[in-house]
Amino acid sequence: MSILNRFMYAIWYFRRPPWDSGVTPPELMDFIKSRPAGKAIDLGCGTGTNCITLAQLGWQVTGLDFVPSAIQQARKKACQVGLDLDLRVADVTHLEEFDCLFDFALDLGCFHNLSLYDKAAYLNQLDRIMRPESIWFVYGFLGLAEKPGSTGISSRDLDEIQIKFKMISRKEGFDHGQKPSAYFIFEKLDNRHEKAE
Repeated sequence: MSILNRFMYAIWYFRRPPWDSGVTPPELMDFIKSRPAGKAIDLGCGTGTNCITLAQLGWQVTGLDFVPSAIQQARKKACQVGLDLDLRVADVTHLEEFDCLFDFALDLGCFHNLSLYDKAAYLNQLDRIMRPESIWFVYGFLGLAEKPGSTGISSRDLDEIQIKFKMISRKEGFDHGQKPSAYFIFEKLDNRHEKAE
């Protein structure tokens, strides 16, 4: 992500960004209520709404965002409801500090904004920190990311993702601005045998 884009996101958090509804989406609620709690990471967690929801449902949660003011707000919200969460200012394309494995990764609107290069780095890091058969739950705009500078999750992105993750479901719709978007659920493939060969 360019320096200008990073700056613009930082500015948004001095007010309430349009994507920060303060409400966990029903699609996510339905999914996490159907699964046993485990170790979760929220990539691009913003002000922590979904980190708090996961923690209240028994998950051990780590939340990451590159905007310091978003993490400050997330920590304040967590404190207000009596939760001590692991909330960090971090870059989702550089997760080398993590040597643990996660059962669940959440991304509501982060991956789709990355460049092709950053998406590749993100996927490599995600592949490294996820357990085999763990779940990656993603929301993003659908787009033609083959065009330079464009955003969205494209068919090319989906091909790259499915080298390491199996698509379990895809639910398409439109965001409030009427942009085509989708919720995806992916399962991490067990590539240990391939690496051993």
